[in-house]
Amino acid sequence: MNISRITTRARTTIPGKIREAANLAEGDMLAFEVGGDCALVRKLGASSVGYLSSLSGILDEWMSPEDEEAWGAL
Repeated sequence: MNISRITTRARTTIPGKIREAANLAEGDMLAFEVGGDCALVRKLGASSVGYLSSLSGILDEWMSPEDEEAWGAL
């Protein structure tokens, strides 16, 4: 098991053995999913980053405070 502490600025270091095993490098994009008390961190490939970047321009229409309130109740 590898352990890392979260700092007061909500930052952490991914242990070297984990970075090596997951082939992570500076500049890589990561996606986070949460289920219960577990968090899954996934490296995004170049095609995923391009796809998500292209979506970001059309998703702004759902970023109002009203939308946040409605989604927060789900």
